[in-house]
Amino acid sequence: MDKNTGIGFVLIAAIVIGFTVLMKPSQEELAKEQRYQDSIQNVQAKQVKDDIKTADSADNASKSAVGEFFETNTQVSNDTVAVADSDSLAVNAFKQQSNAEQIVSLENEKIKINISSKGGQMISAQLKEYNTYKGDSLYLFKNDARFALELMNKKGVTLNTSEAVFRVIKSSGNEQTVVMRMNYSENQYIDFIYALAPDDYMVKFDIAVVGMQDMLSVDCLERFKLNWNQNLRRQEKSEKNEQRYARIHYKGTDGSFEELSDSHDESKEVPTGAKWVAFKDQFFASVLIADNEFTSPTLNTMMLQSEDYLKSYSASLYFKPTLGEKGALVGGFKYFLGPLEYYMLKGYDDGVKDNAQQLELDKLIPLGWSLFRIINQYFIIPLFNMLENTGMQMGLVILLLTVIVKIIISPLTYKSFMSSAKMRVLKPQVDELNEKYPGQEKAMERQKAVMQLYSQAGVNPMSGCIPMLLQMPILLALFSFFPSAIELRHESFLWASDLSTYDAIIEWNTNIPFISNWLGNHLSLFCILMTVTNVIYTKFNMDATNTGQQQMPGMKWMMMFMPVVFFFVLNNYPSGLTYYYFLSTLMTIIITLVCRWVIDEDKVLAKLEENKKKPKKKGFMARLQEQAEQAQRTQQQQKGKPSSTANKKKKK
Repeated sequence: MDKNTGIGFVLIAAIVIGFTVLMKPSQEELAKEQRYQDSIQNVQAKQVKDDIKTADSADNASKSAVGEFFETNTQVSNDTVAVADSDSLAVNAFKQQSNAEQIVSLENEKIKINISSKGGQMISAQLKEYNTYKGDSLYLFKNDARFALELMNKKGVTLNTSEAVFRVIKSSGNEQTVVMRMNYSENQYIDFIYALAPDDYMVKFDIAVVGMQDMLSVDCLERFKLNWNQNLRRQEKSEKNEQRYARIHYKGTDGSFEELSDSHDESKEVPTGAKWVAFKDQFFASVLIADNEFTSPTLNTMMLQSEDYLKSYSASLYFKPTLGEKGALVGGFKYFLGPLEYYMLKGYDDGVKDNAQQLELDKLIPLGWSLFRIINQYFIIPLFNMLENTGMQMGLVILLLTVIVKIIISPLTYKSFMSSAKMRVLKPQVDELNEKYPGQEKAMERQKAVMQLYSQAGVNPMSGCIPMLLQMPILLALFSFFPSAIELRHESFLWASDLSTYDAIIEWNTNIPFISNWLGNHLSLFCILMTVTNVIYTKFNMDATNTGQQQMPGMKWMMMFMPVVFFFVLNNYPSGLTYYYFLSTLMTIIITLVCRWVIDEDKVLAKLEENKKKPKKKGFMARLQEQAEQAQRTQQQQKGKPSSTANKKKKK
């Protein structure tokens, strides 16, 4: 280091030391600074106390909201302030906990529910094994449902728990349990108790009102009121089809099962009471079940114009509380939050011998009217379930189901075809009678002659219709089964990505008058195939059953037009249904061709000719012939003309 550098460092050090000495504060200045710091601490301490009051006020929000109900004011605890002064961190934690909404979860293999400290209610229910049509997690509700207990005191002031803040009291056990408490005092509180068992969609829910008997009105002691609201979320691709099956259902205490409208707003009071009330869509439901009953519930459904929601449901439910431990007024309930799977719903009644105590939640699945429901319950569903358990692809399951159904009804099909064959071989003789009695004026004589021919040959024209009518209950039962079969949901086959909804091959966004109203903005391929095969079968069947008798004008075109009508009706329906109808019609055509190839019509005609020689009993055809003769005589009398017998006598 050179001489100049050393001198520089000495001068810098001298300047620093001199500045420090000169700038040192006096005793007076130090006292002033201390007073300033003390004032800051006082301000901070006051702020802490204010925060404590705010925190305590938030923690007791339920008391503030229902202060008039309890007729008292909430006071800040001195002990709480003392703790706050001694430990600001504890105060801040207390404040944060009080201000924040607490969410508690109950979860098993099937479902996860979240319960909020605001209102002590369930705010979401996620079904873990299912997704929406978009592939998102499926929630029955998520911040779009509301549930509250409503009480009234002797002065007519109402307490609604949706305005109250609850606290988590405990959450433990193998059967997950959480108690949400709205605590006014140590001996006055309301508990909402939730319990979720393993591997189940059923949530036990109990209400306990403790220490409030003396302040409740007489009417309130007789019955508590529950308000339940939920916006129904859209879960399926076909909004129109899902809307069709979205309804409020309930089981009456008299054993009846009723529902509100699916197509318009409706409000309904149930004077007989209800065992349970269900907010339902196509494949899922939220069901509130009373341990005893709901008295005089009022139900409301309202249509929503939304891409995400279908309808808005609400229910005002009353129940009579029972006396529990510590003099508590108690109400017991269960929530079913899950899929509408037939055997699972039936399982909730296992071991319940008293029919009046059975839930019968399987009635939530729309399987058709009484006869069709019986066919589905005891034939279609067991058969379908057996085939599904083989692990085959769902399209093959439907194929085998169609084959088995066709085999079972094949005797009826054969009988119907034999009737058509008999009518067909007699057609030349019927044509001769038409030529013998031409014109409208001889229509009755022509009909009488044809009936006589059929009677002599032992042919019943109705025998071909009766087997077809006997098959109709099965076809209509399947019409109810496929749209409600959750097993088809998100199951793909060939080009159909989901057999529970339509299989669009063409889609458009523009609204086309009439077309879009009926078809939607798409064309379904299985529905097109079903329509084509039905047109072919109708034409084929009309030719095969042509007996030579005159038909009503336009009947032929009407029969050909019916498959087109069904196309407009079924284009929005599940592809599993239209796939089944396509297979069924195709198999019917094949069976008909096989029957025509197997049956020797010459032998059939020979048999009918032999029948003409046999003595005839007075059967159906004889009675039909007598009716035709009576109709002919009546017609002649109305015209004031003599009968044909009288004309013959005049000629003689």
